[in-house]
Amino acid sequence: MTIHKSGFVNIIGNPNVGKSTLMNALVGEKMSIITSKPQTTRHRIFGLLSEEDYQVVFSDTPGIIDNPSYGMQSSMNKFAFSSFEDADIILFVTDIYEKYTGEEPVIKAINNATVPKYLIVNKIDLDKDNKAAEAAKFWDNIIDFNETFFISADQKTNTDELLNKILIDLPEGPPYYPKDELSDKTERFFVSEIIREKILMLYKQEVPYSCEVSISRFKEEMRNDAPLLMIYADIYVDRKTQKPIIIGKNGDAIKKLGIAAREEIESFFGKHIYLDLNVKIKENWRNDDRMLKHFGYED
Repeated sequence: MTIHKSGFVNIIGNPNVGKSTLMNALVGEKMSIITSKPQTTRHRIFGLLSEEDYQVVFSDTPGIIDNPSYGMQSSMNKFAFSSFEDADIILFVTDIYEKYTGEEPVIKAINNATVPKYLIVNKIDLDKDNKAAEAAKFWDNIIDFNETFFISADQKTNTDELLNKILIDLPEGPPYYPKDELSDKTERFFVSEIIREKILMLYKQEVPYSCEVSISRFKEEMRNDAPLLMIYADIYVDRKTQKPIIIGKNGDAIKKLGIAAREEIESFFGKHIYLDLNVKIKENWRNDDRMLKHFGYED
């Protein structure tokens, strides 16, 4: 009888250390949006890697925020710390630049975990001064890791070796999800995340952090004897002054946003897209329990 392995491999760490890039590299698909800006990931996202004899449920979590300023950020921290509760393997991601004091709450949580835990030192492709070795030495005195991996998630350096070790340590068990699924999230979720990614890339300062995207209509129709996916999306901002910034002079900014988002959504689905973007104002939505629930931050 063939042994089947399955388990949750949860990726944790601070914002902007490469957690999302690592999960995308391990799964082989773009599950999480990636930008150079911190706090890009806001939700806990499962990426599924399935073969005949195993299923790995990778969990990408928001970066842990030491002093949350909004209800949204507190919810993001809940997503991050919940990953300790169901983990079969923990991947703690840091990079060659990061500095810790050793007193952070995440360190206590990792030390209390009884499952295998790996130290992942990322961005070694940028390491010119042997900083990766310094980082590993620091962590050796803080946490008793089972394994240490020096990787470049962006270049996929040593990610195959990491995956091989994960498969060795993965416990026996049945699959948690159908083998043909790639994530626990809906198509609507991925569309909203693609749009939000483009907002983060195209707008500056606080504006993109004040935005959230909600899909109001998602339906495939036939146009000229060909399928056309009709998508209507609402972009919420939390200040009146931000709406004209998103729209831009003569609508130029939102047009550029729409083109960039539509191109990637078409690539994601492999079909033509009609995308309609609408900007709405909901002041202080990041502290509004009802809106946070609507956006999926609260149960």
